Amino acid sequence: MGIIAFLVIGLLAGLIARALMPGNQSMGLLATTLLGIAGSFVGGFIASLFRSDGNVFDLHPTGLLFSVLGALLVLFLVGLAGRGRRVHV
Repeated sequence: MGIIAFLVIGLLAGLIARALMPGNQSMGLLATTLLGIAGSFVGGFIASLFRSDGNVFDLHPTGLLFSVLGALLVLFLVGLAGRGRRVHV
């Protein structure tokens, strides 16, 4: 049941992050889920910076709040990286 919950949290985090980020992010359901999962790991890293009991470099999933924050950060960085490759017609 853990993997299903992880996928559902990833999907929800990806959907919320895409709704909060301005602009058009054209990605499907699978890419949105992967965005949320990546955001969960980035959010886990951010959350470990605020805790004194854990190692900063331990990868662990977090709750929905830090997953959305991590997904927003991933979307922002992907937007910066893809900015130079746009084709103007």
